[in-house]
Amino acid sequence: MKLLLWTDDLMTRTRLASRWQAAGAQLLRRDDPGVPDLVVLDLTADDALSHVSGLRRRWPDAELIAFGPHVDTDVFRQARTAGATAVVPRGKVLERVLNRL
Repeated sequence: MKLLLWTDDLMTRTRLASRWQAAGAQLLRRDDPGVPDLVVLDLTADDALSHVSGLRRRWPDAELIAFGPHVDTDVFRQARTAGATAVVPRGKVLERVLNRL
């Protein structure tokens, strides 16, 4: 599975990417010309909601999972409205994606 992880946090990127790659995911870079099957977006990234909309337009058939702090219910709602397929708390995103792999 081709996966694009969109986060500005290096620790989050390292922790998630290493586990998903070990499970067989092919991680794409933001500038990679490949088409991801799954986009995972950190809602704490700069302009995250704009990115949800833009990524949905760019890859309308890709699954898009947004994640963030569980207390940000308003941001979760906005992410769904912007085009996220699913929104999960930060603590659940690792397992959610592993289950998809």
